[in-house]
Amino acid sequence: MSKVSKKKNDEEKDIKEQEVLEETEAAEEEKNDAEETAADPVKAELEKKDEEIEKLRDQLMRNMAEYDNYRKRTSRERIELEPEIIAKTVSEFLTVADNLERALSIDCADENFKKGVEMIYQSFMETLEKLGVEQIPTEGEFNPSMHQAVQQVPAEEGQESGMIASTFQKGYKIGDKILRFAMVAVVA
Repeated sequence: MSKVSKKKNDEEKDIKEQEVLEETEAAEEEKNDAEETAADPVKAELEKKDEEIEKLRDQLMRNMAEYDNYRKRTSRERIELEPEIIAKTVSEFLTVADNLERALSIDCADENFKKGVEMIYQSFMETLEKLGVEQIPTEGEFNPSMHQAVQQVPAEEGQESGMIASTFQKGYKIGDKILRFAMVAVVA
């Protein structure tokens, strides 16, 4: 073999090796591309799921905060409404107290019956007291924020103008809230 043919042969061999090497590299690239392509949908799916989890976590936190605010708001409203509810309910029962007072003012032949009515009245008044209900005082000077003047009477000896002469109906209050004004006669 001559040098030229050997050189030609070596060149052909180098070319074939280069082609084989290029084909191998191309095959490896295709394989890597195929793996990347297969990994990309999985990676993309994972990223999508991570975003979805974050959205759900954010929504959960917002819902928890909203529920906590709702719970606090309803608790506060309940506390604010409680005195109003008690006042409305108690004011409906004040006629019962009036009727018991009328029953006590009437003469009764059966002393035990009268004592029973008095015990019921005392129990009722104690219950009102436990609820914070107080009678409005009807002695002394007329106060338009607590008394309702339904009659004016002329002044007698020793009475001053603007003083309460008599009471027609007792008044009641809870704290500063008037449940029912006291109906009184005022000295003119």
